[in-house]
Amino acid sequence: MDDAATKRETELADHYRHCEAALREQELDLWLASLFAPASARPHLHAIGAFAAEIASVRARVSQPILGEMRLRWWYDSLEAATDSEAARAHPIADALIDTLDRHAIAREEVVDLLEAHSFDLYDEPMESLEALETYCDRVFGAPMRWRAIAIDAQDASRQEGALRDAGRALGLTTILRALPRHLAQGQRFLPVDVLARHRADGDFAETEAAPAIAGALAELRGKARDYFDKARRAVRGDGPARAALLPAALIPLYLGEMERKGFDPFRSIAEPAQWRRQWRLWRAARGRGI
Repeated sequence: MDDAATKRETELADHYRHCEAALREQELDLWLASLFAPASARPHLHAIGAFAAEIASVRARVSQPILGEMRLRWWYDSLEAATDSEAARAHPIADALIDTLDRHAIAREEVVDLLEAHSFDLYDEPMESLEALETYCDRVFGAPMRWRAIAIDAQDASRQEGALRDAGRALGLTTILRALPRHLAQGQRFLPVDVLARHRADGDFAETEAAPAIAGALAELRGKARDYFDKARRAVRGDGPARAALLPAALIPLYLGEMERKGFDPFRSIAEPAQWRRQWRLWRAARGRGI
């Protein structure tokens, strides 16, 4: 191996380590779940997770939508550029992600779909419908889960396609419900218009006194999350290695349970089960006792 190749391997290894550190800091559940995946796949899981977390945080890190669009545009351009793009190589997460996409033949078009879905985050427009929200979950939560399964074992990932789809929707709905206070503080409106209308709620969340008016809408979304989680559990095929990509979904019942506790305020509280409970649940799921 020549000096240039050795230098490149060292650089890439550093970038994967950067992704692991970023994931552990920003998405501890996902990092913990990756510990149960084959060691050879973990760097790629870290790269995918760090990328998803990076894009999800764009809204919180910009003062105007146009600045967020510019950040997303940079990612579009990096994905469209040649593999050896200097700009992408200089960005640890982009470099590791592109290497992962190339090694595992993950379509860049799917990454573009995720970026396009996150454009919704930048504006204060309401989510039009439950169907639109489910599509958002497919692209933002389901797709990275499927990429992680492919990075572990592409053949087994294809067998788990149904479980991955339903688990992605369940995880997406649960994550959005957990983040409701933060979204409201930022002006984001993820609760679908048609769901609010069914429960005669107008979407005015300025005061927590509005909580009773939308309790039915929140309960409906929690019910949807549970339904998708149950469908995912039934859809799991065997105990192949790609099943490790489903492990983050094992925490869904814990988070939903926290949201359903007496006295929980969805406008002010973040559902956060104790870390030991989350770790135990992941371990139990990894041992083959459900997801």
